[in-house]
Amino acid sequence: MGAGLLAGGLPAFAEFNSGGLTKGDAAILRFLAAAEIIETDLWQQYNELGGIQDSEVPGGSGSPAYIKALQVLDGDMPQYIHDNTEDEMSHFTFINAYLVAKGVDPVNLDKFRTLPGSKATGAQQIGRLTNLMQLTVDTSWWTRYRSRTKNPDFGDTFPQAVPGLSKGQFPAIPRSDADLTPKKHIQAIANTAGFHFAFIEQGGTSLYPSLAQRVSNVEVLRILLSIGPTETAHFQTWHDKAGNAPALTDPTNGLVFPDLNSPPFGGEDFQTNLIMPEPTIFLSRKFPPVSIVRPTSTAGAAMGAVKALTDDGLFIGQSKEFFATLQLLAQQADAAVR
Repeated sequence: MGAGLLAGGLPAFAEFNSGGLTKGDAAILRFLAAAEIIETDLWQQYNELGGIQDSEVPGGSGSPAYIKALQVLDGDMPQYIHDNTEDEMSHFTFINAYLVAKGVDPVNLDKFRTLPGSKATGAQQIGRLTNLMQLTVDTSWWTRYRSRTKNPDFGDTFPQAVPGLSKGQFPAIPRSDADLTPKKHIQAIANTAGFHFAFIEQGGTSLYPSLAQRVSNVEVLRILLSIGPTETAHFQTWHDKAGNAPALTDPTNGLVFPDLNSPPFGGEDFQTNLIMPEPTIFLSRKFPPVSIVRPTSTAGAAMGAVKALTDDGLFIGQSKEFFATLQLLAQQADAAVR
């Protein structure tokens, strides 16, 4: 972060338009750059062990046992992981370049790359921003997108697809080579990753339209409207793959992945092939149901994203300075007005 970011609680550019950007538009772009940097960090870890390592997404050398478990969800998982990683890299790189072109400091979180990563063969031994080894994954997005009568923007809540994932701390990558066996354990780790992929990308799917409502500059609006739908494409892909996660119980920790097509699950709230957003209420209950992204309420959207990622366990081990920096960026984005 530039020194001007934290001085006095406001960025150095807060009192004037920078290159045509309002204070609010710059704040929104800076928060999104930070979010994309965080996404890139976690996706890089997934790609090192479960994706394809090449000139586009370098680093790591893969974990054959982890890849095999991921491919139970879909044979093309390594390619999808690679492409999602590259997309997130392109997002923060573009947003930062745009900020610089407008005379605004880019976002840099390198000082916070202090978390240990996986010790499994195939992972780089470098500092990380995020922790993929103690996740508490919210899988309520599964039932939220299947509901025909509820919308989180109305204060509605939704049941978990995998209740156990929301009640403990579980790895989504092998922590070491010891996690590669027994077979049901490494499969549970891959299943956790599959649901976590969708959790992350549904967040981006909502974040961009939520913050777009606060943007003033048409060009900045175009950026949000152009990047946001790629997050939706990611979510749709991972939503489909998560439904292929085999039912099992992890013998090492008792984590249960249920058969979502059988009682007490099953039905339209859980059926695995219902991956397109069901029509539901929007704006007012007086209107007919419509298929939409949800939530898209703009109030507190950035801070809501920070809370969701924190509750996910993604930042376990991070410093107080990291949280203060991220929360300040979010507060400034949420304060933007059109």
